[in-house]
Amino acid sequence: MITEDKIREVALRSFTLKGFRGTSLADISSEVGIKKQSIYHYFKSKDDLFISMFLQAAQNELLFVKNYLLREEIYFLEDLLYGFLVSYKQRYEEEEDTKFFFKFSFFPPEHLLNILVEYSGQYLKQIALLLEDVFEKGESTGQISKEVSVKHASSAFEAVMDAMFVEMLYNGLESSIRRLDASWYVYWRGVKS
Repeated sequence: MITEDKIREVALRSFTLKGFRGTSLADISSEVGIKKQSIYHYFKSKDDLFISMFLQAAQNELLFVKNYLLREEIYFLEDLLYGFLVSYKQRYEEEEDTKFFFKFSFFPPEHLLNILVEYSGQYLKQIALLLEDVFEKGESTGQISKEVSVKHASSAFEAVMDAMFVEMLYNGLESSIRRLDASWYVYWRGVKS
């Protein structure tokens, strides 16, 4: 499994930096120190390698989201949600698989578009369910306005999150901080009780 792990590590870095088209199995195998044909022992094709990496990255991201949102030590909804956004921004800065996941969720290779959109949609549905649970707890403790439904609060939060991700991808981290601060200020005033 050491070789498969090394293939994944090198491929992750290459796909993230060079994109799908700019990454070749020959370059990956050369950096790993194996023959190109050896990659086929682990993966059927470049597409197979890429998709398996995307699925693994999606699972890692979902695990991060679950672990963060289901933490019991944060009782204040505002702190939990804002902290989540800041932690995700930091994760994007530090984790190669997070960069990979978001890059290809927003900009999938054209021939893999349908597959990746389906997997991204499954990821987003699971996050929406987790967020609804969080907002239901916030509603039951009187932390969100009675005029705002759990579904509306959750969907609007997803929009704030998406805006932050798009800003990180297009304009960098510094710009995403400004957008996050501005949108959070307006968002939280709209949902708090």
